[in-house]
Amino acid sequence: MTKREAIFPEGRHALFKKHGYSAAVRSGDLLFVSGQVGSSDDGSPEPGFEAQVRLAFSRLQATLKAAGCTFDDIIDVSTFHTDPNAQLDTILAVKSEFFPEEPYPTWTAVGVTWLAGFDFEIKVIARIP
Repeated sequence: MTKREAIFPEGRHALFKKHGYSAAVRSGDLLFVSGQVGSSDDGSPEPGFEAQVRLAFSRLQATLKAAGCTFDDIIDVSTFHTDPNAQLDTILAVKSEFFPEEPYPTWTAVGVTWLAGFDFEIKVIARIP
């Protein structure tokens, strides 16, 4: 049986410990990344929706890097949105910067009513090279 290995990006370890979860978990050659939000270093939401989305992608990138992965290794993406109709164009624009060409990962977008003060969250599954 494969043992789980917790993966953490540089910094922010106290926030993960405080809330009792890992930034990502490696199991075999798969990486399961917890939902990443656009939070400042102190954990508060970044002001402005586009800034939150960009910072969430940056937080994701740092977590992937800690496991030796890049966006090219992502297989599956799930995103969560507090106002999908109003936010989708912004999300797609930022997403296209990080996933500029095919083959694209699978993607599930979910409208939600609560994200602990945030308006966007992204979680992924990646294959570790």
